Amino acid sequence: MPPQARENGRMPRVGSEMSLASAGSEATNTREYRVRKSSLIGMINWTHVLLSHAPHLLILGMIILIGQVVQQVVTELFGESEVQWFSYETASVVALAIKELFVRLYLAIYDSEGFYVFSPEVKTTALLLILGAWIVRRDNPVYLMGFATFKAPDSWKCDHDQILEMMRRQECFNDESIGFMKRILERSGTGPATAWPPGIKQSLDSHAPKADRSMDASRKEAETVIFDCVANALEKANVKPKDIDILVINCSLFAPTPSLCAMVVAHFGMRPDVATYNLSGMGCSASLISVDLAKRLLDKRLGKALVVSTEIITPNLYHGNDRGFLIQNTLFRCGGAAIVLSNNWLDGRRAWYKLLHTVRVQSSGEAGYECVFEGEDKTGERGVRLSKDIVKVAGKTMEKNLTTLGPQVLPLSEQIHVVWSLLIRFIMKKFGKSHKPYVPDFKRCIDHFCIHAGGRAVIDGIEKNMKLEKFHSEASRMTLYNYGNTSSSSIWYELEYIQEEQKSNPLKKGDRIMQVAFGSGFKCTSGVWLKL
Repeated sequence: MPPQARENGRMPRVGSEMSLASAGSEATNTREYRVRKSSLIGMINWTHVLLSHAPHLLILGMIILIGQVVQQVVTELFGESEVQWFSYETASVVALAIKELFVRLYLAIYDSEGFYVFSPEVKTTALLLILGAWIVRRDNPVYLMGFATFKAPDSWKCDHDQILEMMRRQECFNDESIGFMKRILERSGTGPATAWPPGIKQSLDSHAPKADRSMDASRKEAETVIFDCVANALEKANVKPKDIDILVINCSLFAPTPSLCAMVVAHFGMRPDVATYNLSGMGCSASLISVDLAKRLLDKRLGKALVVSTEIITPNLYHGNDRGFLIQNTLFRCGGAAIVLSNNWLDGRRAWYKLLHTVRVQSSGEAGYECVFEGEDKTGERGVRLSKDIVKVAGKTMEKNLTTLGPQVLPLSEQIHVVWSLLIRFIMKKFGKSHKPYVPDFKRCIDHFCIHAGGRAVIDGIEKNMKLEKFHSEASRMTLYNYGNTSSSSIWYELEYIQEEQKSNPLKKGDRIMQVAFGSGFKCTSGVWLKL
């Protein structure tokens, strides 16, 4: 379907939690992104399609194998005679003959006489089953059984004017800082109904003008967000809390004792042997890092993992006037997501997605390390400082990430273009001339993009550099508009939008979805999912 119309080249301002498609249906001048049906069939990874159904095919094969064994025994016992299949005597005779057949098989193997006791049909079926089981075991699938995002109540939501009023009532920001935050809000791409925690929003109440940044208020926000999305995710995945074997929670700036993992285990009554991991300090890229950790842990055992991604806003409102720290007060909002993963082959049929690839890249330079940095300003006020170099550092880190991911997902023709471009660039450099590098077309292998909603400039930059269509970045822009920057959970709000709301590029079985996120350190993480 063609992308929806835009108003004066900008994203239409629609009501919170609305589909962009509802903002208008006028004709658009943007070229339609069309692909021939034959090309679409060629883009499908049939190996993943078959492996998703392989466990059930193996079960069917086992049934056929048992039927062939029974048929062989019955033929040897009764020949062409009529058989009373449902009589007790026939069942007893057949069961005894099957037992003797396997005793003969054991003796034949023990005496190194081979598998002559079985017919060629049985031996062929058994060989195919062994081969199929080996292929499935090598695949090590990780399935996404279901996920849920936190939807804040209306009492948590604020428009831009209310946000600025909350800042004024802290009585710590000067007029210049208020004006700076106002300009950032106007250009942020966030909408008129984004969520702030009660501890901060209480500033609008004349009886409690200051924000409550206490540990109790912070825990209350964490409990509200995490318990809600975990309960909904388990319900959607049809999984009980005691079925969870691995629990991973990432929250960068709030790491209480006992941990957030302990809080979830106690509330939901999970098993005492559940393996728990609490990740902090990894910024907005932490969700895919948590998914990658769960994937590696599931490689060692058969089971289910619960991943929770959130950021707690209550204790992290900056109360100074340093512009590098003030940006965090205007972009970040309440949010969270819970994801249920499984590596059980039998779960493939009812899973939503299959994880194909995860890639994480971290910058090792001083500029990357300091571009998102928690610290104190000159007056001792604590906050997170965002460097002016963040866009440049993010671009370089993302380039390294996609360079690693590209060979795993790009078609051969695109990879040849990249290699040829690098060769030409190397030759031109020898003669002192420059050559513009070839940017591979990820649209040839990826159908949907979940770009971290870190801000309008981040989305614009990635859309331009990757030459994406407007509808490819629609989910990211609408997530930023409806929810703000919810840190690591933003990519799940985007996937939810693609799954449930997007009309301009609807999700279909066999589609591939790429999630890309950035975080402190500096890190870029990416993940590719297959819609089942």
